[in-house]
Amino acid sequence: MPTAPGAHIIRNALVTVEGIEYANQVSKARLVPDQPVQTMRTLDPTGTVQDVDTAVWTLELAGLQINVAGGLAKALRDANGGQLDVTIQPKVGTGQATATVEIIALMPEFGGEQGNWATIDLTFPVNGQPTWGTSA
Repeated sequence: MPTAPGAHIIRNALVTVEGIEYANQVSKARLVPDQPVQTMRTLDPTGTVQDVDTAVWTLELAGLQINVAGGLAKALRDANGGQLDVTIQPKVGTGQATATVEIIALMPEFGGEQGNWATIDLTFPVNGQPTWGTSA
């Protein structure tokens, strides 16, 4: 069965925060829109009026908790409350889709459970809308 053009499995992506590549520390990088739709049903049985609001975005990042220089967890902790530029490119290569957002940095987890990887799993508020692009 042929594959749908442009379809791919997320396993060779790029994730940069302030221009520093962290894909080798991240297991999830996902932009999620929250876009309310209001519907008014009128007295006419076939009548409805709908309005679609502007999307409010969040960025979900999960991965390894690396708390030393070069670690994403350390970078987030150092930037707590500050604004950071994040670019996601779901597939490596030229001509691939990219999204760049400005997030508000949040404090990551610190520590974990015996016998398990120390991880982070955060949902960041995004300022404004993503800037969509294509990799060069």
